[in-house]
Order: sequence, then C-alpha cells, then structure tokens
Amino acid sequence: MKIAIASDHAGFPLKAFLVTHLKALGHKVEDLGTDSADVPVDYPDFAAKTADAVIHGKAGKGIVVCGSGVGACVAANKFKGIRAAVCHDTYSARQGVEHDDMNVLCLGARIIGTALAQEIVEAFVDARFSNEPRHVRRLDKIRSFEQ
Repeated sequence: MKIAIASDHAGFPLKAFLVTHLKALGHKVEDLGTDSADVPVDYPDFAAKTADAVIHGKAGKGIVVCGSGVGACVAANKFKGIRAAVCHDTYSARQGVEHDDMNVLCLGARIIGTALAQEIVEAFVDARFSNEPRHVRRLDKIRSFEQ
C-alpha cells in the first residue's frame, strides 16, 4: 500500500521511525516532511499535505504526527473526504477503519512511544472497511455533512 506520512517538528523523530518501519514491511511511503526536529513548523501545513495526497489518490492512507495528535487531527478533518482520528491504541486504529472508513491516522509523538506507535500503525494499515450495511449507512450520513 502507498502511505503518505508527515509531521511537524515535534513529531519528526517518531515519523522518521515509522517511515523506516513501514518501508521494512514492504509499503511504499511518501514522506511529506518536515525534515527536522530542530526547526519549528506548523502542523496544519503537514496535515494538509497528507490530506491532499489521500484525497487525490496519491496514497491509500495517511498518517500525521504532531505533539499530541490533536492539532493534526483537527486540521486534517477540515478536508472533504478525510476521516481522521487520533488513535493511541490498536483497537481504535483498526476499528476506525473497519467501521468508519478512517483514512488518516493521527499520532501524538509526546504521548506514545515507538513500540506502541508501530503496533497502532500496523493495525491501521492492515485494516479494511467492512462494507457492512450498518457501517455504509453511517458513512453515507457522515458524507452528507460535507455537502
């Protein structure tokens, strides 16, 4: 799967770790920046890059990492067609895709460590939307809010 990933300066070290991990699993990874933990940048810029890649089919899923994950999530959800969530556990990451067709995972680098982030990302990337009628019905309602 092709995955777009980006972070602000606070999320850079975790993002760099996840890029290496995802590539080792055989995924194609598009690293959309930032390129340093030393230069402060604004998380909305990187959430926007990730959202754009997912919306335009340049990536099947996206990951955004900032300090808490919250700011990146708020920013990503402003884009039509993006369903982003902060997930700091594997159940939410998997279930968010299976039930809600979540397409952007947001992580807080100041909240979780690399081992847990690795497991959460794997759960997110491996999960597929169930297409069960109740979930499709709910997703259609969510999409109607964007109109």
